[in-house]
Amino acid sequence: MAYIEKTYGLTTIPDTNVDVLPADQELTTDIPLDTTYIDLIHLKIGSLENLRLERFTQLESINLRDNLIVRLNALKHIDPQCKLRIKELDFYDNRIKHISSHVNEFTNLEILDLSFNNIKHIKHVENLTRLENLYFVQNKISKIENLDRMTLLQNLELGGNRVETIENLDSLVSLRQLWLGQNRISRLEGLARLRNLRVLSIQSNRIEKIEGLDGLTALEELYLSNNRISKLEGLDALVNLQVLDVTSNAIAKLEGLDALTQLTDFWCSYNQVADYSNIHDALQHATSLETVYFEGNPIQLKDPTMYRTKLRLCFGDSLQKIDALYVSTGRMVGQ
Repeated sequence: MAYIEKTYGLTTIPDTNVDVLPADQELTTDIPLDTTYIDLIHLKIGSLENLRLERFTQLESINLRDNLIVRLNALKHIDPQCKLRIKELDFYDNRIKHISSHVNEFTNLEILDLSFNNIKHIKHVENLTRLENLYFVQNKISKIENLDRMTLLQNLELGGNRVETIENLDSLVSLRQLWLGQNRISRLEGLARLRNLRVLSIQSNRIEKIEGLDGLTALEELYLSNNRISKLEGLDALVNLQVLDVTSNAIAKLEGLDALTQLTDFWCSYNQVADYSNIHDALQHATSLETVYFEGNPIQLKDPTMYRTKLRLCFGDSLQKIDALYVSTGRMVGQ
């Protein structure tokens, strides 16, 4: 620094307002020992052990999002009775590579968030039979496993991993939401037993065919964008479906939609749809349709001037939005 100052005639001005983060062990010093929650976010915490969480015997929730934690072994020091009291563990966005065996000791846990870490294997969660929400978004997981006893689980998020096969979900009879976007899944399978499922997202995978959905009669939202689908099929059982997203696939013809009478949203941008009469015929039974997306299809690209007018003629008065624009005013959604 001295050389640079001398060479270029610069002067170093000390910063008197440096924001110095306290050491890990100091972060919990002023927290009351009878607190029911620990909430330490974005503090560059590197050591769970230094927080000495065992001092807090009334905890119900631990939130340590957005830190630098690598290991969870220090959870072993928490009082056994306190472990039974805790309902939520949140380690979103840290540097965790392995799920510690001590996570399995929090048997009344209802929420576990380990998203945005470096986890490769789902393990040491077998005893968490009361879990309702489980988040593993953006890790390095390649296999769905060890969830068999989670019969109360309602929401499972595994987006942004390396999963190739949908498997080992049969026992998740309470599951209402399943998020599997941005994985390496090539086939829709292993879903037949999920009869309470309301939301299924398998965006940005390698799906070529819509199949294996016959048991999902309660499904309300299905997201299949950014796959390799060329034909709409296998949807007849989805009589309660309200939202269908097939954006960015290879669909040239709309078909197989007659059973979707409850549909309110149909998103089909960036496909190969070129026929307005086909759109009308395929969606004529969806009398409650409110929103459609067809931008990026030949019908829009070849005649953008008349595109919206012709689309409106395909549907009844229920239609409110076309491609994020209100039908009546042309205002953007949200304005």
